[in-house]
Order: sequence, then structure tokens, then C-alpha cells
Amino acid sequence: MPIRQYIRLLRPVNSSMMGLAVLVGLYMAEPDLNSWTAQNVVLGFITGFTLTGASMALNDYFDRYIDAINEPGRPIPSGAVSPSQALVYAVVLSIIGLMASAFTSIRCLLLALTSVTLSTVYNSRGKRTGLLGNMMVSGCIAIPFIYGALLVDRLKISNLLAASTAFLSNTGREVTKGIVDAEGDRKYGINTIAVKYGGRIASYVAVALYLSAVLITPMPILIGNPPLGYLLTVALTDMGFISSSLIILKDPSRENARKVKNMAVFWMFLGLLAFLQLQL
Repeated sequence: MPIRQYIRLLRPVNSSMMGLAVLVGLYMAEPDLNSWTAQNVVLGFITGFTLTGASMALNDYFDRYIDAINEPGRPIPSGAVSPSQALVYAVVLSIIGLMASAFTSIRCLLLALTSVTLSTVYNSRGKRTGLLGNMMVSGCIAIPFIYGALLVDRLKISNLLAASTAFLSNTGREVTKGIVDAEGDRKYGINTIAVKYGGRIASYVAVALYLSAVLITPMPILIGNPPLGYLLTVALTDMGFISSSLIILKDPSRENARKVKNMAVFWMFLGLLAFLQLQL
């Protein structure tokens, strides 16, 4: 099988973002780079990257019949990668990530195991629960910010704020994704908000989650003295989420939902850059 298809399977952009999120969490907990160890930095990134990649591959394995309707060009429904190959790939990536966490610390291993459990439960069963399943995914998205702090055994307010913002914004993205995938989800009994209540109600819920994330971003101003870089970057992030919210509210169509879902990844990346500058 072409290596390119396996790279697609682990969603390199998403996986890299989670590896970066671990380092962002590390920086927020300990901004003095001289106190970092190369081993913890490398192992931390590997854990975030591989466990996210494993979750993505596992998701495609369990969603192969739905993807045949919603996303026929993905590696498994297109025939580029077989279901069994994708499952083995997910297991191998999980083992690599857990080994990296075990070489870091017991606390890191336990948190990594929590992430693997959440992603496995979600992909195998939780997805059918709708909003609860969306929250399971977002829990995995938020964990890297805490994991990074554990690399230096120091958890700060900024880590908690970043984790909370990531949780809310990604849950909004998952609800938006449900609008895109409604046709296949309905056929296979995936009870997303879009399937149960329609795209319009799903757009309201998604927007409420995006705006809840936006409301958290001014909190550093109230509890500290954030740098100008944070204020500028987070302002762009907030404007991005607000503009995306207006798009999906105006027309919660499948095409617009796909656009907003993709845009949300960029706004979340900007949020990462903003929190990278925050030290509370």
C-alpha cells in the first residue's frame, strides 16, 4: 500500500496539532526552555501525535460503511487501505504513544491511557450517543494541554483555560461535522444532534459552543496581565469563530457546515498560538 494513504489515515495536520498542543501545554507550565529536557519534549510530541493518529485510523475503521456514503474518497472506502490494515495501524500507533508516555512518567502514562480509552470507547460505541460522543472526542483534544504540564509536574491556570477552550470549540466543530455527515449517520443510527433535531438546531448548538469558547478567552485579562501578542492573536481567533458562527447560522447547509468545520481547525490553531504566549 502507498505510504501516502497511511499518512492520510492518521490525518497529519490534526495529529501534528495535538503534538504541538502538548508542547504548548509544556510551555505554559514552564516557559524557561533551559529547564526542558530533550527527552521529554520528543516523547511528549510523539505521544500526542501517535495517539491522535491512532484515534483517526480507528475512527476510519469503525466508520468505513458510513464513509462509503459521506466520504468515499477516504483510504478505506476507496480501497487504498483494507479495514484490517487500518486496525493494525491504529494498534501500532497506540503502542508507540503509550510506550513514549511510559518512558516519561507514571502520571503521563495514566493520562495517555485515559485518552486511548476515551477515543476507543467513542469510536466503537460512543459516537452513536451524539453530543456525549462529541464530548468524548473533545476530551481527547483537551488532554494534551494537561499532558504537557505533567511533563514538568506543574499545572497552571493557563493550562486549564487552554484545555477548556479547546474542549468547547472542538465540541462545536464535532456538532458542525454532524451536519456534514447527517446522511450517512442517519442510515447507520448515529444519533447526532443534526440527525435527531435537524441541521438548524445543530447549528444553534454549535454556535453556542463556539461562543462559549470565545467567552473564556478574556479571562486572562481579569486574572493577570497577558502580553500584547496574546491579545492580538486571540482577537483574531475570536473574530474567526464569530464569523464562522454567522456563516452557519445564516445557512446550515451541508456545504456551509463543511466549510465551517474546516475553518474551525484553523481558528483552533490560532488559539494554540495565542495560548503559547500566555503564562499564568
